[in-house]
Amino acid sequence: MSLLKKIDATTNVITWFEIPVSDIASAKIFYETILDIEMTTRKDGENEAVFFPYDPAVVQATSGRVTGVLSKSSNNKPSENGTTVYLNASPSLDKVLGKVIAAGGKIVLPRTPIPAGFIAIILDPEGNRVGLHAES
Repeated sequence: MSLLKKIDATTNVITWFEIPVSDIASAKIFYETILDIEMTTRKDGENEAVFFPYDPAVVQATSGRVTGVLSKSSNNKPSENGTTVYLNASPSLDKVLGKVIAAGGKIVLPRTPIPAGFIAIILDPEGNRVGLHAES
């Protein structure tokens, strides 16, 4: 079966994401603060991860719901040059952006209109370049 048949209008192209961090506790506080969410910490040996909201009873990558982690590992390092993941900043991009600087981040691209709403790009305190998206 070709990839085109597997991915259609009802399938997310992204199934999982990892944002590399060096200070897991600080990164957790940053994302919880700007997005008003509660994250779950899990340690697997030397690797440590903080999960964005998820249901542990559901295999996220096959459920149709995209989620991911803040990941501390010897295999990755924060970078502003990697892939840009856009996090949901609904219902208000401005509300989320209003918290970024006070939480220790930087705004790289301010609120910018696109056909599907608005985006912005921030640097988290770890130095990762992360996108934000909301319809308003």
